[in-house]
Amino acid sequence: MKSVKLTTKILIGLVAGIVVGLLMQGAADAANTYIKPFGTLFINMIKMIIVPLVLSSLVVGAASTGDVRKLGRIGGKTIVYYLATTAVAVTIGLILGNLIVPGSGLSIPVDATVEAGQAPSLVDTLLNVIPTNPLVALVNGRMLQIIAFALFLGIGITLVGDKGKPFLGFFESMAEVMYKITAIVMSYAPIGVFALIVPVVAVNGPSVLLPLAKVIAAVYIGCILHAAITYSSLVKGIARMSPLKFFKGAAPATTVAFSTCSSSGTLPVTIKSVRDNLGVSESVSSFVLPLGATINMDGTALYQGVCALFVAQVYGLDLTIAQQATIVLTATLASIGTAGVPGAGFIMLTMVLQSVGLPLEGAALIAGIDRVLDMARTAINVTGDASAAVVIAATENELHIPEEAGKTAEA
Repeated sequence: MKSVKLTTKILIGLVAGIVVGLLMQGAADAANTYIKPFGTLFINMIKMIIVPLVLSSLVVGAASTGDVRKLGRIGGKTIVYYLATTAVAVTIGLILGNLIVPGSGLSIPVDATVEAGQAPSLVDTLLNVIPTNPLVALVNGRMLQIIAFALFLGIGITLVGDKGKPFLGFFESMAEVMYKITAIVMSYAPIGVFALIVPVVAVNGPSVLLPLAKVIAAVYIGCILHAAITYSSLVKGIARMSPLKFFKGAAPATTVAFSTCSSSGTLPVTIKSVRDNLGVSESVSSFVLPLGATINMDGTALYQGVCALFVAQVYGLDLTIAQQATIVLTATLASIGTAGVPGAGFIMLTMVLQSVGLPLEGAALIAGIDRVLDMARTAINVTGDASAAVVIAATENELHIPEEAGKTAEA
């Protein structure tokens, strides 16, 4: 008898968590006290491996290209891909917000204490990418700075040549060790996913979510459409890969992202899924995925579009085409500096509301259901990272279909 696949175990944990959460609606404190710690343990173990995994895999990825020009080419493609799909995502969010009109008929008292997050200027964002002290960046987990430092190390190793091989060997060994630790941590994922979902369902429950069901529906429908249309067409059109095969291969990462609400936290699972299930080369996945976990926020951008229109509709305000275009631009650029951690999208929402003059108090309307929305948007963020890895690998002739997939195709 074949052992149950990890993906199946994670899905079982997810479904079981929803059922138990519904049964514990009257005992939310118990869920938080006795069950949530097992989920927190899972998050802590993932956080433990993120920085060394990103550093080692990205150094190896940058150095293994063997060509600085190739690294620049892959980087350019990746950034264009991420920005383009993010712009499409927020546009889908705005379209659904106009069609579904989630804020119509709602009259909910708001907490006027919500404060806007200050959006850093483009110049500051770019300057902050380069760490003044790489060790501080590593200790504090500043992903963009870690990525920049790792790229410099990889480029330096490439330019040094033979003298850099011992240094590269250290990072190759470190990367392999981190992959093995990732596999150990992932064996605990079904329990972790279960323990993370139970408190969320127990606290929110269907009755609490009902008044904002249209917002939730708009975001979830938008995420599904973005995956089904944008990712499917790109994966099929450029990588010549079946969309069903892609979504099946990315499923472990998507499921963990849905549970943890953290793009960065899901990164180890994304790397493993993309390499083992989708056949993306190490050099491409080691570069594209850590970058995507930091700057690719398709689901978050889509959420901005829906929620901005929702707030406008609740206050009876009409957004012009120019204002909606501003939302697209702001959400796309702000996604670059948004941390891939739970709740970061909500902070970003205040920036988007501010950009078009909407009442910042409206963000309080979203706060109660933000965790539920965070699940969908993070799942799409991570799926988008995986699609980018597949597409970029295909353009670089570094996409290799796993044997199992080949046998299935032949059969």
